[in-house]
Amino acid sequence: MPFLQKEKLFSRKWIINYSLILVGSFILAAGFVLFITPYKIVPGGVYGIAIVLHYLFGFPVGMTALSMDIPLTLLGIRILGPRFGAKTVVGFLLTALFVDGITYFYGSEPLVPDEPLLSSIFGGVFLGLGLGLIFKSKATSGGTDIVAMIISKYTKLPVGQLLIYVDSVIVLLGLAVFQDWKIPLYSLIVIFITGRVIDTILQGINYDKTLFIISDKYEDIRHKIINDLNRGGTFIKGQGMYNGAERTIIFTVVNRREMAMLQEYIHQIDPRAFVTVINANEILGEGFKSLKEKVSD
Repeated sequence: MPFLQKEKLFSRKWIINYSLILVGSFILAAGFVLFITPYKIVPGGVYGIAIVLHYLFGFPVGMTALSMDIPLTLLGIRILGPRFGAKTVVGFLLTALFVDGITYFYGSEPLVPDEPLLSSIFGGVFLGLGLGLIFKSKATSGGTDIVAMIISKYTKLPVGQLLIYVDSVIVLLGLAVFQDWKIPLYSLIVIFITGRVIDTILQGINYDKTLFIISDKYEDIRHKIINDLNRGGTFIKGQGMYNGAERTIIFTVVNRREMAMLQEYIHQIDPRAFVTVINANEILGEGFKSLKEKVSD
């Protein structure tokens, strides 16, 4: 049976997670109402379909999306098992209520008139921020995610790849209905920015760098890393591909300032050293954010 997290009612973690869902759902709804829906942008998902149906038949966007979320969730539970917890249900219920509630009180006019590109950018930011907070509470967005999971079960294709296919079909649906090539182009902008913002919310803004260093002066570099930078690292035994010589590779993680200091030092003692620098999206462990803190966020 798929793993479902259970939290004690009204515990600190329960309050934090449901607060994230509440705030995230409101921001997500505001993004749709203020930036996305007025310009007929179709950013995939059940809300993309709901926006198309809204302009075709006048259906309220929130309730239309909810009418798809509920049966999809029930179908997902039947086929995939009880992996969709109460937080997911609360998330899509609140989002639907907020979408129609904001529309009722604010109206259907865009926040920034005659600026579809600007609205696409900020719509993507709002959607990414809202979804990021919902995902941070360990909930899912439901909707087309469930469709992708069901297809994946029978085809063995990756869920992420299938989700792209499903959302692409919905974007093309918007093109077919509205007969305007600008709509899928704006939709792709929204989808891209949404994904980047979600990654930023879940992983944080990280300036740490992963370094792989190959040098005959590895003991001197080790001393610099441990004693001057107060960092750790690992020696990895390797073999040169060209001549088969045994080499010692240093693996370490430092911030940008420390990287500049270390590179300057390596250049001084061994100008022929080979240094590979990789952006570290997330570092968990001693000297950085602990895994315990990550899991309890």
